[in-house]
Amino acid sequence: MSSALVVGYDPQAIPGVDGEALRAALDAELARFGEHGIDAAMTLIVFDESAESTLLASLTKQPWDVVVVGGGIRKTEQLLPLFEQIVNLIRCHAPQAAIAFNTSGGDSVEAAQRWL
Repeated sequence: MSSALVVGYDPQAIPGVDGEALRAALDAELARFGEHGIDAAMTLIVFDESAESTLLASLTKQPWDVVVVGGGIRKTEQLLPLFEQIVNLIRCHAPQAAIAFNTSGGDSVEAAQRWL
């Protein structure tokens, strides 16, 4: 079975956003991976001192076939340093994994499938 790790920004940390509704949508997308025969996990991070250790724990939990980096991290200019950190941590700690990018929380499965 193929494996995918989805890395996204924790919706509870986004001011002015309904974090619970967004988290429910992310959980629904994670469930879709199973429907496609892909073992998947999600790691939600915030832009603080915990980001690196949180992501590192997920990256090294198992060998991933693909790591999907969410648009919320990539598309937000203020998070560019976090995006760079994520890409470099993937490169160093999961070098066997392809790196994929979704356009929204609703197409992570398709992003992963492009590389599986």
